[in-house]
Amino acid sequence: MNDQQRIDRYRRIADQLGELIAKTDDPAAHRATAAALLHHKVPGVSWTGFYLLKHGELVVDAYQGPVACLVLERHVGVCWAAIDQDATQIVDDVHAFPGHIPCDDRSRSEVVVPIHDAEGRPIGVLDVDSHRESHFDDVDGEGCRLIVEILEEMWNTASPGTYQRT
Repeated sequence: MNDQQRIDRYRRIADQLGELIAKTDDPAAHRATAAALLHHKVPGVSWTGFYLLKHGELVVDAYQGPVACLVLERHVGVCWAAIDQDATQIVDDVHAFPGHIPCDDRSRSEVVVPIHDAEGRPIGVLDVDSHRESHFDDVDGEGCRLIVEILEEMWNTASPGTYQRT
C-alpha cells in the first residue's frame, strides 16, 4: 500500500469516527470508539489506546489489545516524552528508547500523540504499538494526529461540563 492509500485510509477512519462520536457527548465513548477503529482498521497494530493525565500521572483509559500498564512512571518512556515535549513521538525500536516502559515485551515500535484541552495544555495521549520494528512513519503520525484533532475539537467545543479535565 502506498503512502497516498494509507493517508486515505486514515481520512476514512477519521470520517467514520466523526460520524460515530457525533451521536454522544461522552468522551469515554469517544476514546473507546477511536481505539477500536484504529486497532481494527490499521494493519499491524498490537495495542491501541489512551493514557490520560490524572493527578499528575498517566493512567490507562480506553484501549484495545493485551493488558496495559495501569500507571506510567512519571517522565519516563515514550508516552511521557510526548507529554513533556508536547510533540508526536514515532519510535522505530522502543527497546532502544531511553526509559522505555515495557508493558508488552513483544512491542517493537510505537507512535504517541499528545491530546490537549481547550487552553492547549496536554491532558493525555493516544498510543499505538506494533510488534514490528519500524512499523510507523510520518503518515501514521499524521493519521493519528488527525484522530486526536477530531477528539479535541469535539471535547473542546462541547457544552460546559460535558468534558472535564481530571
